[in-house]
Amino acid sequence: MKKRILAAVTALFCFLAPFCVCAEEGDSSVLQLQSKSAVLMDQATGTVIYEKNSHEAMPLASVTKIMTLLLIYEAHADGKFAWTDAVQVSEHAAAMGGSQVFLESGETQTAADMTKCIAIASANDAAVAMAEFVAGSEEAFVEKMNERAKELGMEDTKFVNACGLDVDGHVSSAYDIALMSRALMKGFPEIQEYTTTWMDTITHKTRKGESEFGLTNTNKLIKWYDGATGLKTGSTSKALYCLSGTAERNGFGLIAVVMAAPDFKIRFQEDMKLLDYGFANYAVEKGYPVGEDMGIIPVEKGSKEGVHAIVKDEISVLITKGGNGEWETKTEMLPMVKAPVAQGSKVGELIYVLDGKEVGRTDLVAAEAVEKASIHIMLQRMMTHWC
Repeated sequence: MKKRILAAVTALFCFLAPFCVCAEEGDSSVLQLQSKSAVLMDQATGTVIYEKNSHEAMPLASVTKIMTLLLIYEAHADGKFAWTDAVQVSEHAAAMGGSQVFLESGETQTAADMTKCIAIASANDAAVAMAEFVAGSEEAFVEKMNERAKELGMEDTKFVNACGLDVDGHVSSAYDIALMSRALMKGFPEIQEYTTTWMDTITHKTRKGESEFGLTNTNKLIKWYDGATGLKTGSTSKALYCLSGTAERNGFGLIAVVMAAPDFKIRFQEDMKLLDYGFANYAVEKGYPVGEDMGIIPVEKGSKEGVHAIVKDEISVLITKGGNGEWETKTEMLPMVKAPVAQGSKVGELIYVLDGKEVGRTDLVAAEAVEKASIHIMLQRMMTHWC
């Protein structure tokens, strides 16, 4: 059993259900935000630190593109396309209004450049072009968006399009936006290559020839806030001004979401206020690293007499700065396993407890495979035992 004295007042971490809110929600009067809805979430654990009307469904504008980007990166990870693949722009995609990079019907761009246009310039035309490329049509892509939202526990969300233009019924909540932001940032940290880029370019190649087009990031946080890593802005007449802002300092990542801010300056000011509040008052402590040896379990009739039990996943625990809490870990291991033992098979659990309450757990798994012992080995052991 391992004990540490750590600064902690409040921390709940649901390892087996990482996308649920595990901390007691903050008092919405603390920061006195003008935005209609807001949430501050710890990226590592999914714990909500602060909330204001966090489950109220409302238009989310181009913040929608967080889900669009998540599905794009997941499709790439599944081997469905390469970043160098050519994506042709349809008439439907080219006709998108609002924020765009003025793609023309029939024009082609690489999947990488299309994704760059979405992440940096919030391009509606590029978002729809990639939706069609990944799923065959925008409608089919939207179905995937809603399916993925359900998988993430986004109960306040319904997507109607892939880019976030105002359409009746296209809504989400601050909490749900934080969930999909967390899935994107944790699953695909390489998105930061684009979300931290202030300016870039693409080259239009059309019947009229080639021309360079400049991209400027819509997220001012990456210029204004120390440690900013992303993520996505949004504004329409119905949604007003929205932002999912992410930042990291000393390995501690936060997601701050504001919705329906009265103007674009307040959107950024209040997002920074949320991030400041989180960094000033909270920190994340990491537990045993992946692969840490927690002991040996005897193996019955195995080629080896024991197998090492190692940590499968590293646990993070959100703590409050300035408090006094006692954090301990305990292991629960099988008294014995029977050969054959597969590498990575579960042999126990490691449990984290803070102030007497469980805050996380992970499996302990076999570090190596252990085959059944041969007759020769069994006879040797019997002889050794007798002698």
